[in-house]
Amino acid sequence: MINLTKGIIDMHVHSYPDMRERSHNDLELLEQAKKLEVSGIVIKSHHMPTVERAWFLNKLQSDVKFFGSMTLNKAVGGLNPFAVNYALEMGAKTIWLPTIHASNHLKKEDKGGGITPLKDGKVKTPLIDILKLIAERNAILATGHISPEEIITVIEEAKKQNVNKIVVTHPEFHIVGMPIALQRKLAETYHVFFERTYAQPIGNGKYKINLETNLASAKAVGYNSTIIASDSGQIENPLWKDSINEYIKYFKDNGVSQQDIDVMTKTNPEKLLGFVNE
Repeated sequence: MINLTKGIIDMHVHSYPDMRERSHNDLELLEQAKKLEVSGIVIKSHHMPTVERAWFLNKLQSDVKFFGSMTLNKAVGGLNPFAVNYALEMGAKTIWLPTIHASNHLKKEDKGGGITPLKDGKVKTPLIDILKLIAERNAILATGHISPEEIITVIEEAKKQNVNKIVVTHPEFHIVGMPIALQRKLAETYHVFFERTYAQPIGNGKYKINLETNLASAKAVGYNSTIIASDSGQIENPLWKDSINEYIKYFKDNGVSQQDIDVMTKTNPEKLLGFVNE
């Protein structure tokens, strides 16, 4: 049997310890990853930096490379350049803009407040400072759960600040809801990547498997700008090892060539994470 996951990199995985229950802890995720022979995993938390956890996982073994990240939600002070500088100094590869605490996310849930990246239509000064730090370290800016309109403005400023690696986080997720036409424009104009994830929450603790939509979006916008990522770890969804296998198999069974699958699971993540020369 062909191992569909050998050598891939999953750039978005949740694990325990966390503020909510997860289907695996870091060590269980490591064991699953070794069995699937994946090359790398980026650990994500909505609340805390994961760089220290990645460091320990890498000290335990050398089969799978783990990468840390940080999400700019309330627990780290939101748009906090000091926290970002710490995370990048410690080796974080991805800085996510606000997710569950983004004002756009809370608005879509009929709640108020939250963190917005803009003021009077312009990128806030602390975020400009953050973009400069990301550019200096050649790290990845991921857009989190901000709105499409906010994403456009942030990307424009990020490019001014020489940020080279930008990932639009699950644009199909209804909280983000980025139209295909805008995705095409951003891909063509700014050469950003689109992280298309296995499932999305639809309310009341339920999730929708997103593979059909992801395939249509990847075809419409292009495989060269797509990243296949699981965003797994929720107890409501299949185990990470099953979700990532199902994801890749779905694309393969629906006519996507192995070469294009490799682009989405290996080549693009490798470029972003620094596995290969750019």
